[in-house]
Amino acid sequence: MQEILFFTCNAVLPIILLILLGYATKRANLFSENFYSQLNRLCFKICLPALLFCNIYNVTDVTAILNDWKVALFAITSISILFFAGLIFVILIIKQQNQKGVVLQCIFRSNFAIIGIPLVAFLTNNSQEQLATASVLAAVSIPFFNIYATIALSVFSEKKIVNDKKSIAKIIKRIATNPLVLGVCLGIIALIIRQILPKGTNGQPVFSIREQLPFLFSALQMIANAASPIALFALGGTFTFSAAKRLKWQIIFATAIRTLLAPTVCLLAAYATGFRTDEFPSLIALFGTPVAVSSVPMSAEMEGDTELAAQLVVWTSLVSTLTLFASISICATVNLLNL
Repeated sequence: MQEILFFTCNAVLPIILLILLGYATKRANLFSENFYSQLNRLCFKICLPALLFCNIYNVTDVTAILNDWKVALFAITSISILFFAGLIFVILIIKQQNQKGVVLQCIFRSNFAIIGIPLVAFLTNNSQEQLATASVLAAVSIPFFNIYATIALSVFSEKKIVNDKKSIAKIIKRIATNPLVLGVCLGIIALIIRQILPKGTNGQPVFSIREQLPFLFSALQMIANAASPIALFALGGTFTFSAAKRLKWQIIFATAIRTLLAPTVCLLAAYATGFRTDEFPSLIALFGTPVAVSSVPMSAEMEGDTELAAQLVVWTSLVSTLTLFASISICATVNLLNL
C-alpha cells in the first residue's frame, strides 16, 4: 500500500510543482500579466492540437480497438452520461454563466493522457496487453473529451442559445474550427489513411509520417511534449489563492464529483457490466484522475472562468492523490487488480 501512495504522490506532485513555479514567477514579477495569457493562447492554438494529433496517430494497432470494443463502448457511454448528467447539474446549480462550462468540463473530463496511462503501466507492471487497452481508451476518450469540452464552453458562452438561430450557427462554427477538435480530426484522418495504404514486405504501410518524414514527426512530438508544461506554468501565473474562498462552493461541488462521485459510479457500473482485472486498471485511470490540465487554456480562449478552471485543476489534483489511493486499495482488496 505504501508503494501505491508513493506512486500517486509522484504522479500528481510534478503537476503541483510546475504550477508553483509559474506562481513564483508571477509573485517575483518576472513577466507581465499578459505573458501568461499569451502562453495559454500558444498552448491552445498550437501545442495542444499537436498533442492530440500525436496521441491519436501513435495508436499503433487500430484493430485493437475492434478487439476491445466492449470497454471502448463502455468508456464512450460513461463519458457521455457524465456529460449530460453534468449539463443538468450546472444548469440547475451553477448560477454564473461563464462558470457552467468550466464546472461541466471538470465533471466528465479526466487527465487520462498525462496521469492515467503512466498509472496503468504502474498497476499492471507494464503489461503490454493491458497497456494496449489503455491506448484504445485514449484513442476513443480523447476525441470525446475535447468535442464535449468545446460544446460545453461554447454553449455557456452564449446567453440566448435556444431562440437565436445565429447563436446556434455560431456555436457549430466554433466547434468545427476549434484547434483541439481540428487536431483530433486530423489525427483520425491520418490514422485512417495509414491503415488503408498498401503494406510493404515488412507488413508496415508504404508511407508513414514517422518513418518517411521523421523530421516533421519529431518536430510535432516536441511541440506536443511542451503542451502540458506550458499549460501548467501558465496556470500558476494566473492562479490566486484568494479566489479559493470566493469560489469555494463551485470548487467543492466540482472536485467532489470529479474525484469521488464520477469514479465511484463508473467503476461500480463497470463491475456490474462484467469488467474485471484485465480492464480495471485502465478504467480506474480513465475515471479517477483529476481534471485535464488543458481545461485551463480552453477556458481562457473560450470565454470561460479561467480562474475557476485553474482552481479546479489544482484542487482535483491534490484530492485525487487520496481518492486514487482509496480506489486502488479497494479494487486490489476485492481482486480487481493484480498487485
